Amino acid sequence: MIEFDELEQRMVLKLVYYGPALSGKTTNLLQLHDLLVREGRGDLMMLDTADDRTIFFDLLPFFLKTPSGLKIKIKVYTVPGQVRHDATRKAVLQRADGIAFIADSQLIEASNNFESFDNLERNLAFVGLNIDKVPLVIQFNKRDLDNVISEAEIRRTWEPTGIPVQMATALNGQGVIETFARLAELTYDHIDRRYNLKNEHGLERDVFVGKLAAREK
Repeated sequence: MIEFDELEQRMVLKLVYYGPALSGKTTNLLQLHDLLVREGRGDLMMLDTADDRTIFFDLLPFFLKTPSGLKIKIKVYTVPGQVRHDATRKAVLQRADGIAFIADSQLIEASNNFESFDNLERNLAFVGLNIDKVPLVIQFNKRDLDNVISEAEIRRTWEPTGIPVQMATALNGQGVIETFARLAELTYDHIDRRYNLKNEHGLERDVFVGKLAAREK
């Protein structure tokens, strides 16, 4: 559901971080915001609820401009993980162009991960998106803790689906940029198939991803 104004040659993309409560969605975005170059990000905004929060920021507040003049802006959101905030999750998923699903690696959270992923699939359908077509990356967070699902088991479960999987410890920044960069790659490929970015606008995927995921020095 890309927001594209052909007359103004302006495109706004929306990336959403989804997952169960306390899986590390907020930590991912806080770390991402800190790690990205200052010139390429806007202010971090928070919408607090009674027991959870939605945060978002403009990744490219001043637009990335391609050689042809196409202007691209990126917005990054989290959704609240608590079940009672399902209406908010649906609202945030509206017009999403890419999704990072943040799973909790702890064995005791396996059922919550499953329920949240099932909820994602249902809510995508509710807002008119197909989980098989929307760019999607899964991050297994909290790899530094004890009693976590083994990486071998995770890959055995998810590799047959074709969905990219990234291991992470978001609390110290490990895997945060990597997850985001992979999502940016998939999102580029998705919009390129529709708008022919490389040929029509001269925007190479490596340039696109590099500008989005550039780290602060």
